[in-house]
Order: sequence, then structure tokens, then C-alpha cells
Amino acid sequence: MIHSAPPMVVVGLLFGIGLYGVLARRNAILVLIGVELMLAAAGLLFVTVGSLTSDTMRAGQIMTIFVITIAAAEIAVALGVILAIFRSRGNIDMAQAGERE
Repeated sequence: MIHSAPPMVVVGLLFGIGLYGVLARRNAILVLIGVELMLAAAGLLFVTVGSLTSDTMRAGQIMTIFVITIAAAEIAVALGVILAIFRSRGNIDMAQAGERE
């Protein structure tokens, strides 16, 4: 059995860095990377909590597989939208995301 403190610290750091990336960046790709870091933190949290419990169904690992699947679908859709915005405007600045031409 592992101690819960080191993985929880890594989860907090990953989520904090991802949150900073989402809130402080204006580039859509960097915001997307921040979201991916937050999803990675959620997956690590599920695995950590799942390993600390005596769950025979391995729910933490199953939830992590769902998080990875959702992250893959989210990145595919978001990159498609970002590519369409870039083709129509020539930039991917989030400050101008709501403006129309």
C-alpha cells in the first residue's frame, strides 16, 4: 500500500499548473494544454484513491480510463474548432474568441 501524501501533492501541483494555464493564457492551444493537465490530475487522483481502498472492482482505474477517453474526444473536437477559427481569422487569441468579423 502506498502513502497518500506524495501522489496528492502531485495531483495538486498538476491541477494548479493546469488552472493557471487556463486562466492566465490567451492562446487557445495553451488553454487546451491546461485543461489536459487538469484532466491528468483527475486521473491520477482516481488511481490514487482507488489504490488506497480495498475495492476489488478497481473503480479508480476504470474511471481513469473514462477520463482518458473523454480527454481524447475533447482534444479532437477542440482542435477542430481551433483550426476552423484559425482558418477564418488568422489567429487563435482567446480574447477575440467572441468577436465576429
